[in-house]
Amino acid sequence: MQLGPYTFALPVVLAPMAGVSDRVLRALCRARGADYAPSEMTAASPELRAMAPTRRRLDMSADETPRIVQIAGADPQEMADAARAGVASGAEVIDINMGCPSKRVCHRLAGSALLKDEQRVADILQAVVAAVPVPVTLKTRTGWDPAHRNAVRIAQLAEAIGIRALTLHGRTRTCGYQGDAEYETIAAVKTAVSIPVIANGDINSPEKARAVLVHTGADGLMIGRAAQGDPWIFARIKAFLADGTRLADPQEEEIRDTLREHLEGLYALYGEMPGMRIARKHAGWYFMRWYRHGAALRATFNGLACAFAQLEFIDNYYKTPQVKAA
Repeated sequence: MQLGPYTFALPVVLAPMAGVSDRVLRALCRARGADYAPSEMTAASPELRAMAPTRRRLDMSADETPRIVQIAGADPQEMADAARAGVASGAEVIDINMGCPSKRVCHRLAGSALLKDEQRVADILQAVVAAVPVPVTLKTRTGWDPAHRNAVRIAQLAEAIGIRALTLHGRTRTCGYQGDAEYETIAAVKTAVSIPVIANGDINSPEKARAVLVHTGADGLMIGRAAQGDPWIFARIKAFLADGTRLADPQEEEIRDTLREHLEGLYALYGEMPGMRIARKHAGWYFMRWYRHGAALRATFNGLACAFAQLEFIDNYYKTPQVKAA
């Protein structure tokens, strides 16, 4: 797969997840096998781009290449301006979000709501491709609802306009994250276009990754929720796809050190008190994935009042010999 000057044999990448895949998680996943990791979705509207959270999301200075900024909006000119701002902040690829099913995003006719208006889709894609000198990619869904799956038409339109790669989540907008992802539409899109197609949706194990590749013929895989609390999933999938190797789960010390690194990174990025609050959801995912009595640990952790107490809780857990990571 070719993306600008970057070549990937079969990329396994971190999904952009609003409020989750900040630069701390992106760095952890890149260090553990993710081939690239787009930024969290950033709003295209000038008012929101001027706000501190959006400026922080556009700061790509600490990211490894390729640096990818994902933008979302419904106005072609605003999207073009947001793409230029992303490139000015260091983006080497611009990714357009037409896949977010959030009611707040879709209420503004952005994200996957755009799939109802193919002309608006074309206008946005054309404006962004014309606005920047870097590759532009698209992340979308199979359609608006199960009765209106138009992903093949959207993909063909995108290819004709100059989109360089397409990521397709195997659900419609109305499906949200409910039920099982379906891969027949991804396979149909792969057959219909010549640009790279990345499969996304419910890929949560090496075995599932291989099955999705076989089913769809996709050029790569995108991992979202399965990477929450498990940045090692990329290495496990890549090893299995390469030669069937099944990597061992991380040892207790590695889980502890990675969780500590994650929490300290959040404190540094957001400040101690905001970082401490954001750390609760991330630590909860680690607890539920790797620890016995994960729900109880998460509940106790969420009641801690400062960053020092959170780190002390992690350290003290491992000083109790009768309690081990699962």
